[in-house]
Amino acid sequence: MQLVISTVILTPCLYLAASLSLPAQFNLGVNVFSDHTSTPYDAFICTFTGLVAGLIIGYFTEFMTSHSYGPVREVANSCHTGAATNIIFGLALGYLSTIVPVLALGFTAYVSFKLLGTFGISLAALGMLNNLAVALAIDAYGPISDNAGGIAEMADLGDDIRERTDALDAAGNTTAAVGKGFAIGSAALVSLALYGAFVTRAVEMKVKVPTSHGLTLNAIQLMNPMVFVGLLIGAMLPYAFSAMTMKSVGTAAFEMVEEVRR
Repeated sequence: MQLVISTVILTPCLYLAASLSLPAQFNLGVNVFSDHTSTPYDAFICTFTGLVAGLIIGYFTEFMTSHSYGPVREVANSCHTGAATNIIFGLALGYLSTIVPVLALGFTAYVSFKLLGTFGISLAALGMLNNLAVALAIDAYGPISDNAGGIAEMADLGDDIRERTDALDAAGNTTAAVGKGFAIGSAALVSLALYGAFVTRAVEMKVKVPTSHGLTLNAIQLMNPMVFVGLLIGAMLPYAFSAMTMKSVGTAAFEMVEEVRR
């Protein structure tokens, strides 16, 4: 709810900031992959997509790491058949968790590239970081609740207290993961913006990069939004297919152990 409320409040604030800080029309030159003249509304769309991408990453992180939902409960149930199935299901869960954040980042990067080029990527990163205060507040809950179980254990409290602190421990792990999701997502956008700034400066200085065959590289295709988005998705696909394969193996091993025990 903190993330949703902050996102709703920040949306009109971002539009107001874009309207007041940018001219009615401006042109960023060759770094933009569209022919229309840029407006403050384009800047607002870039920041808004980053803001929504951060919200999606936060919610999906909670879904994949909270004991209240199916993925974590599935990993917990795999412990009944031993450590091997638990490791398989855990790795599969980790690999599957990359799909939605990568797609969200890819969509954000594509829209921002098309509207305002590398400047749009920077705005998208700022849009995602608008929720940073709330994300850090959520993240701060993690180490506090994580220590509750240790304190209860060292104080020789009863098993009923330990059960309650286990719930706090699980919630702390989830909130810590949400904070890290924001950090990783914004870092991906910032790194792309820095790379774009380097390429732009290199082109202005007419720098040519020699290759191992004595040729020169005059164009860097990663500045094409479709190429970069395809690179993100392509890097994610091995994890997605590996997760599906490992989960199938884990399911078969789980049923086999259950049958042997029966």
